[in-house]
Order: sequence, then C-alpha cells, then structure tokens
Amino acid sequence: MKIGFNNERYLEEQKQYILERKAMIEGKLYIECGGKLLFDYHAARVLPGFDTNDKMKVFQSFKDDLDVIICIHAGDIEHRKMRSDFGISYDTDVFKMIDDFAAWGIKANKVVVTRYNGEKSVNNFADMLTRRGVKVYFHRPIMGYPDNVDMVVSDEGYGSNPYIETDASVVIVTAPGPGSGKLATCLSQIYHDFRDGRKSGYAKFESFPIWNLCIDHPVNIAYEAATADIGDYNQIDHYYVAATGKIAVNYNRDMEAFPLLKRILDKISGGSLTYNSPTDMGVNRLGFGISDDSVVREAANQEIIRRYYRSACEYAQGIGTKETVQRSYDIMSKAGLVCEDRPTVRVAQAALDDAIARGKSKDGIACAAAIQLNDERFVTAHNSPLMHASSALVLNSLKVLAGIGKDVDLIPHQVLDSVYAMKRDSLRGRGISLNLDETLICLAMAATMDENAKKALSMLPKLRGCESHMSHIPSAGDSTGLRKLGINVTSEPKFPTNNMRNF
Repeated sequence: MKIGFNNERYLEEQKQYILERKAMIEGKLYIECGGKLLFDYHAARVLPGFDTNDKMKVFQSFKDDLDVIICIHAGDIEHRKMRSDFGISYDTDVFKMIDDFAAWGIKANKVVVTRYNGEKSVNNFADMLTRRGVKVYFHRPIMGYPDNVDMVVSDEGYGSNPYIETDASVVIVTAPGPGSGKLATCLSQIYHDFRDGRKSGYAKFESFPIWNLCIDHPVNIAYEAATADIGDYNQIDHYYVAATGKIAVNYNRDMEAFPLLKRILDKISGGSLTYNSPTDMGVNRLGFGISDDSVVREAANQEIIRRYYRSACEYAQGIGTKETVQRSYDIMSKAGLVCEDRPTVRVAQAALDDAIARGKSKDGIACAAAIQLNDERFVTAHNSPLMHASSALVLNSLKVLAGIGKDVDLIPHQVLDSVYAMKRDSLRGRGISLNLDETLICLAMAATMDENAKKALSMLPKLRGCESHMSHIPSAGDSTGLRKLGINVTSEPKFPTNNMRNF
C-alpha cells in the first residue's frame, strides 16, 4: 500500500503541541476530544499510513499526567441511542470506552451525565457504574443555555454543576458521540477553577477538517462527505485571517458557535483566557504528518466516492435519506469525481456483464465483485449455487496472493457438503450458499488438513486496505467478514434479489 502519512512525525508533533498549550495555560488544560478515540478508519483511509489508534497513542505518551472525563447525554441513555459503527448503544459504549482506556494503561473512572432530569434509566445506568468503582456526576439543564451568558456564567448556571475532581494537569473530555455535552462540561470545570482561584484553559482535539490544508483539498472535502448526513461544510476561518493574515480552514458549526463561546470564556476568565478564532482553540497537527500529498489526495478522492455509495446504499435500505444521497453526490461532483473514478467499479461491472453473458448466476440472478490488491492486480468473482460473490472473491484473491492455481479447491467438498446439509436440513435455511463469514470458518477448518488451504489462510492479512466493489448490497454475513478483513468495500445500491424477505 502506498504511504502518504508519516505517523511517527505526527505523534511527536501532536504530543509536543499539547504540552506547549498546557504550558501557555499555566494550569489545568481541558481538551474536548471530538471524533473517534480508537479505530478511526476514516482518518486511516484518507491519510494512508495513519494508525487508527493514534489519538490514544498520543494520550498514552503522557498518561502519568492525564485524567479522563466521559460525558453522556441523559436523553441518549433514555432513548437508547445507537452507534452505527459498532452497533451498540451510547450507554454501553461508555463501559467500552472505560475498558479501552484501561487497555492502554489509562484510568477513566469519571462519568458525567449531562442534561439530567431524574430519568429512571439514567439512575440505573449510574448505579451500575458506581458499583464498578466509577464516580458519576449529574449536570442538570441550565435555564437560558447557551445564549443567556449572564445566567450561564454564574453560580446558578455553571456553578450549580458539581465540580469533577481531577488530579492531572491534562484532562481529556470525551463522549460516545456528538451532542453529549463535552464543551459544556469543559466550560463548567473552567468556571469552577477561575471562581476558586485556579488557572485552567480549553482546547479542542478534532482531526477534520485539517486547518492548514486548502479548503478544496480532497482530504477536507472528504470530511464534508463523511458528515453529509448532518450537513457540515468547510469554511475559511475569517477570524483567523483577521488576526494573523493567514488562511485557515474550519467548519460551519464551530464558526457559528465561536462568537458565543468567546463571550463565555471571556466572562469566565475576565478576559485573560482569550482566543482569536476557532482555529486558535484547536490542537491538530495532522497536516504536518502528510509526507506525500499526491498519495493522500488520491486516497481522499476514493473516500469521497465511497461515501457517495454508502449514502446511496443506506437510502436503499431505508436507513438514510434522499437528501443525504443528493448532498453526497454534489460533494463528489464538487471534487470533480464520478463513480467510475473508482477502478473497481469498472472491473466489477465488466465481471457482472460476463457472468450474465455466460449464464453464471444463481436462480437467474447474477452478482459480481472485484477487488484491487495492494500490488494493483485485479481479481473478480461472481455468485454461484455454492457461494456468495464476496466468498468467491476472497478465495480467488487468496489463491492469487499465494500463487495457487485458480482450479484448485481450497475447501474439500466433504466440508462443504456437511455445511450445506446443516443449513438446509437442520437450520431449515432458505438458501445454502455460503456467505463470507461461513466461508472463512470452512477455510480455517480446511487449513488443518490441506497445505494449499493453510497457505491461502496465511494470506488473509494482505487483504487489509484493499479496495473492492460489488454489484449488489452485501448480506450481513458478507459485510461482517469484509469489515473484519479490513477491505474497503463499496456496492451498487441494489439488492441481489427482489425477494422482500431478508437475504
């Protein structure tokens, strides 16, 4: 895989910049941490070479002087709001985050429930945390928040919130997702500190858009594509231009919130805690880690196309909106891209045409898939009565990587026959063809008794980061397997069958 990002340089830059900001504050620094702490696959896709766990690596580098506060909105607990990337609720994700921090040697034992109104489900959630040794704090809604600054910055506003005791000089304030109250928690803490004669300050650690890349750089356009569902868009930070004479990029929500945020910070600190722009508040050194701009541009262009396909498929599945599809298409067009700029799209379509022409389909329905390996070779496959197209695609790819002939069977027929019989007779399945998850299990079984299967199995890590396209929306079992393998998949917004039941 081509590398366009110097990970080590970024880690050092980011750590030093946070420490410099802390030194400027001369007190406790509260860092609002947006985006994903772990498994930031968007960043890894648009910045080839970026480690998906880089944020946590930065924090781990000064873990001995680090504290963590996790925020969650009471309404998100009450309504069981879900994280689409992990398929878990926000309250469950709080427990996961605590475990994730612990795995990196960082103690996270403080949780604040924001906008709390005595909800029973919240009380049960807090009780579970307390029994596990986690301190839980409750912040109730503040009348007139955030526009009534005199009320907000008073003992009846931020002062009514309980102060969260922290020992370290750097405090990470994070959450399962947006709207959880991270900023309000930071400001509440800073209010208490200044009122009680302690120095503290605020910074924001958010990856995208990258402030020192031009506004129409594909990486920044890819951020708009990633947030098409909420309508974020990039803007020139005119506050930064006015203060420095230099261009910086930010996004609409931060730009809109800045004047009010500045008034609140000025009132809290008496004007001593001054920022001239949203960009000034940020601690983001991603742009300094880019080592090959051409590689990064191409990777970001591919992400923009991927985001369009994702929005189109979500709309077809009833979990997205037509407006998001149109916005994604407009963003792709703004970047000067079309779907066919994704090489696997053209190859998958050719494979589908070939399958149809040769009658290679299951029950009259043909599906095809293509993958571009990291050495830029293409591999294709189609469905059959025995396997889904994604299953055949992965097996074909492993054969190519391992130098195994295409006519060699990696999985013995006796294994396949046994699985088919179980699905048909014992599980009474509507179809017996194997999805990718099932195929990988069969391959692992075959590897215990066949050298070719063992050799092919060892090639699985080489599929990570490869690009793939399918002629149809993959089934749940296929999607799970492709995600675990780390393959970047897009698909046409079409179902493989007109059957209205789940497939």
